Amino acid sequence: MSPNSPETRSFDTEVHQLLKLMINALYSNREIFLRELISNASDANDKLRFEALTNDSLQGLDQDLGIDIAFDVDQRTLTLSDQGIGMNRAEVVENLGTIARSGTRRFLDSLSGDQKRDARLIGQFGVGFYSAFIVADRVTVETRRADETADQGVRWSSAGEGEYQIEAIERPEQGTRIQLHIREEHVDLLDRWKLERIIRHYSNHVAFPIRLAVPTTSESESTQDDGRSDEPTMEVINDSKALWARAKNELEDEDYKSFYRSLGTDASDPVSWAHHHVEGSQSYSLLLYLPGQAPFDLLVNRDDREGLKLYIQRVFIMDAAEQLLPRYLRFMRGVVDSADLPLNVSREMLQDSPLLTRIRATVVKRSLDLIEKLAEQGGDDWKRFWNAFGGILKEGVIEDPEQRERISALLRFVSTHDSAAEPSVGLDDYIERMGEDEDTIWYLSADSLRVAQASPHLEAFRAQGREVLLLTERIDEWLVAHLDEYKGKSLKSVTRGQAEASGADDEPDEEALALAGRIKKALGDRIGNVKPGTRLTDSPACLIEEEHGMSLQMQKLLRQAGQEVPETTPDLEINLKHPLIQSLLQESEGKRFQALASVLLDQAVLAEGGDLPDPAAYLKRVNALLVGNLDEAAQEQLNEASVDG
Repeated sequence: MSPNSPETRSFDTEVHQLLKLMINALYSNREIFLRELISNASDANDKLRFEALTNDSLQGLDQDLGIDIAFDVDQRTLTLSDQGIGMNRAEVVENLGTIARSGTRRFLDSLSGDQKRDARLIGQFGVGFYSAFIVADRVTVETRRADETADQGVRWSSAGEGEYQIEAIERPEQGTRIQLHIREEHVDLLDRWKLERIIRHYSNHVAFPIRLAVPTTSESESTQDDGRSDEPTMEVINDSKALWARAKNELEDEDYKSFYRSLGTDASDPVSWAHHHVEGSQSYSLLLYLPGQAPFDLLVNRDDREGLKLYIQRVFIMDAAEQLLPRYLRFMRGVVDSADLPLNVSREMLQDSPLLTRIRATVVKRSLDLIEKLAEQGGDDWKRFWNAFGGILKEGVIEDPEQRERISALLRFVSTHDSAAEPSVGLDDYIERMGEDEDTIWYLSADSLRVAQASPHLEAFRAQGREVLLLTERIDEWLVAHLDEYKGKSLKSVTRGQAEASGADDEPDEEALALAGRIKKALGDRIGNVKPGTRLTDSPACLIEEEHGMSLQMQKLLRQAGQEVPETTPDLEINLKHPLIQSLLQESEGKRFQALASVLLDQAVLAEGGDLPDPAAYLKRVNALLVGNLDEAAQEQLNEASVDG
């Protein structure tokens, strides 16, 4: 058979099954077929430019390169054309007749040394061509290598059912033209506005102009009197100048701000940004933004990290690849672009690689650099950032041990040092105010700032002028569970163990120990131990947590989340100087003593912001005690009146 004769060929072994897999399972979004075809066209243009450097027959043919797209609703066709390197018959058979074979990939593999560095912009898109069969029931390719004559054109066509047809054609134009006959169920894609949206979403920064053929008149006026249709207008859809790929000295602040707004996540200006080009054997560009405000659902949706976009050779691949952006930095916005990151066969998932690890480390470092700089500057921008993202940044202490101390230095808390209701005190601020003999950073966790500030646990610390951090966010309990030390200083809750801030270590006398025993007997298994203490100055009693057990606040949070929590009973510390405790010393055992002991415990629970197991019983006890006191007072008045009379 003559090499120019039309013929039907079968795809390589199991191609039919692979095509069905690709069409039905490999790609999660039908729209990416256009991204793949545009990327291949861009590769072909790049390859022509590269080969023209050493091939005299190609010189001058690499000018005004672009990518043209046209659609016909009546014929159900979508056509994409480029003026790139094109293919001859042998290359068509090799590249389009075998799944997972890429002419670009093989071209790159044939290069070495300086050639490979010069060709780094040429993509690696593997089986992307076959994604056309996601939406098309037939695909026709007409192509000619730019350095061959018009009579050496080739036509390839297939319905994706296991075989393809190939024949020689006359083709005056260099490059490749791909026509898709769209399946009935995907005909909605043949719409100007939908195509523009897809192109801008995935391929807006491809280095060549992407021109879309659009009608010049309305449908009612689309046919002239002589029956001839108006020629469509070719409109450039994309912005081929990717801002992150340009040199920083070419850009103004407004350029960066405008691009940030174009990302579509925030209408306001960013707080700051970082733009870096990393050159070497493996190169990439990085543009990071620190936002000024948070989306309303950012704290709820921990996996919503759509702000950091991944591009391969300026072609959009995915939003916020989790391998590049840790969860605790999910508020960051920007772009990562590299021609060297390996993807899976569908280009929808990153594969692990040393370069990926390096880029992730750079993203983390540069992001923390921006936050640290903002913290040093302080002011309204820092307050706005912390109020929006501080709770998220705290997750980094839990999730990223390598950066734990660096992130911890950025944390801000409300403190008893001043009356400010906003978190403004850092751990370094606390350490600077510590005495030389102090080695503990004290904190108190509570449901709200109001509850924390009213906690009896703060009484002795206030009396001695000792500072306590007030932790009131839900994340804080998990935070301190992973941050037990900072710069050699231990972090400790004021609700645990001994009250080191009290400054008193006198042993309780026998009378005090006896009262503690009587209270314990009255309360039974509602409490652990009852002990006299010195941490209180104004309150009669407070709950004390186990030194290394689960805090009461953590138990409460877990129960609210529907988790099973082992039952634990805290200890009760009593203040021997309080009038209520003094009255208990004089009270004999009985119902009144038991009621007073129960009220003492209930009030300690309420002071911690806790929930009473039986609120009605508490009210009944309090009312009974009030009525009893009123009756005694009335009796005394009657007695006094009798004496006077």
